[in-house]
Amino acid sequence: MKEQQNRSKSIPFWEQKTLDEMSQAEWESICDGCGLCCLTKLQDEDTEEIVYTRIVCDYSDAKTGRCGDYANRSINVPTCVQLTKARVAEFDWLPDTCAYRMLYRGQALADWHPLVSGSSESLKKAGVGLSAIEVVVSHQIEASGLEYEDFIIDKP
Repeated sequence: MKEQQNRSKSIPFWEQKTLDEMSQAEWESICDGCGLCCLTKLQDEDTEEIVYTRIVCDYSDAKTGRCGDYANRSINVPTCVQLTKARVAEFDWLPDTCAYRMLYRGQALADWHPLVSGSSESLKKAGVGLSAIEVVVSHQIEASGLEYEDFIIDKP
């Protein structure tokens, strides 16, 4: 019994639990902070294909990949979609590197994930996330008169 307790303590929670079994704090810690979910995405009306742009939400911090007002994100940006345990399967538009998607698909977290590496700097070192993209803040686009389509990129 004691050996089993010690073994379960050495195995990280994300390898022991399903996404549904995680506490809210555990769920939140799964986010790697890449910020790619905050990139503006466009959907083709005919094909429903989703494409990414280099345009990021005004509240997104490109250096940290985090929301500048996370608690009020849905109020500040009504189109901000909250990722929940119940809806994780729906969010196939998230990048393949998204920790939620990886765990949902039964994959291990990437070596650069802060929970694995122990450092939030590991994303930058791996060239993952907003820090790897030359982003443009959305209000700059609106003020410039440019079109969102001018900033389409490959899915990160």
